[in-house]
Amino acid sequence: MNEKQRPEIPGIVFRGMNEIEVFQNNTIRPIVKMQHDFLILLFESYLHKRKINFFNFQILKKKESINSIFSKDTTFHHMIIGSVLGHFSETELQFYIRHSNEIHKRIKKIVKKRIEDTFLS
Repeated sequence: MNEKQRPEIPGIVFRGMNEIEVFQNNTIRPIVKMQHDFLILLFESYLHKRKINFFNFQILKKKESINSIFSKDTTFHHMIIGSVLGHFSETELQFYIRHSNEIHKRIKKIVKKRIEDTFLS
């Protein structure tokens, strides 16, 4: 099996950040970056399965669709969360367990932004 390695993203942790912000920048962002192609494929598969004609939409309609999917479809939301959580170490998982609600929000926001950047630019 060809293992992926988390990319290093320099310059995103600053003095004064709280522990969740540090976790987001040291753990979540590198995992999302590493999983970019997978997450895009997961989103495209979701669109295909739901028969959403996304690629024929105007940009505003695409943005509305992305917002709707991320805010209303808990199944998709759980797939995204699981795709990131599966790359946590034991220590990261223990931190996640203590802060799961906040980390869910951050994962969702980061992945949503990455999908918007991919499909709306």
